Amino acid sequence: MVRPVLSVKRLHKKIRGKTIIHDISFEVNEGEIFGFLGPNGSGKTTTIRMLVDLIKPTSGDVYICGNHVQKEPEKALRHVGCIVENPEAYPYLTGYENLEYFARMLEGTDEARIREVVSIVRLEERIHDKVMTYSLGMRQRLGIAQALLGRPKLLILDEPTNGLDPKGMKELREFVRMLADQRMSVFISSHLLSEIQLLCDRVAIINGGRVLAEGSVSDLIKQARGYVVWQLDNPELGKQVLAGNHAIQMIGSDVHQLDEGLIANMADAIITTMSADQIPGSVEKLVEQQIGVMSVHQIGPSLEELFLTLTEGETYG
Repeated sequence: MVRPVLSVKRLHKKIRGKTIIHDISFEVNEGEIFGFLGPNGSGKTTTIRMLVDLIKPTSGDVYICGNHVQKEPEKALRHVGCIVENPEAYPYLTGYENLEYFARMLEGTDEARIREVVSIVRLEERIHDKVMTYSLGMRQRLGIAQALLGRPKLLILDEPTNGLDPKGMKELREFVRMLADQRMSVFISSHLLSEIQLLCDRVAIINGGRVLAEGSVSDLIKQARGYVVWQLDNPELGKQVLAGNHAIQMIGSDVHQLDEGLIANMADAIITTMSADQIPGSVEKLVEQQIGVMSVHQIGPSLEELFLTLTEGETYG
């Protein structure tokens, strides 16, 4: 029987009489990249703080490699590397000097290990420069190097892509996948569905301090509707033709959850929800009516749509 690296059982947290976290349970297995997905304020960071014993749960249990975090914190946390919110470093020291400083706190962490983690995060060319000269992406990599010094079995990253440019995000994905390939478990919190979808094997979706769903990203996304956006040379007649198919739902501009930037350059865009196999027949009917089809875009579900589906249209915040 395979024992999970991280096991969270009915975790509950009250702060000043208000319930912040409601009976959260999930597990993370060896070599798995596990996403903790939710909007800002959903309870992600509070949960992570309980996972690493920065705050105590009101009730519930957290086990890391079989060790109870609240009862055996030293045994449990020696298996963990963690970055909660922004990675901290001494700006007037070099990256290498920062790693030396933190390595002194970890038994058995020598210069060879420092060089190894520097290589893992690809900071060899800048590791002897002062941290104040680093970009945000480089500071993030240095923080990950620091978290890896103790050879953890579980790496916890809280919103690691915040502020990173696309290149930095791509590099982070590569680091994390490489670590998972080496059998390290990685727990990543994020509010970005696209990043979680690209990176994670499984995900728990949290909102209002509750886990709404848990499973593979592809399985969860199947539960939410995507959109098909049409650009037609006769949009009014096109709407009538599309609306004639009862399998197609027309979506008003005040209802959809699409990023406005995606449709900003689409004049008179018609937004629908429909199955992919309905698209070819719809194009044929539009052409039969001599309506020019300028473009058809399939757009996957957004984080907002996924939450709306899981909460059956209730608002969240």
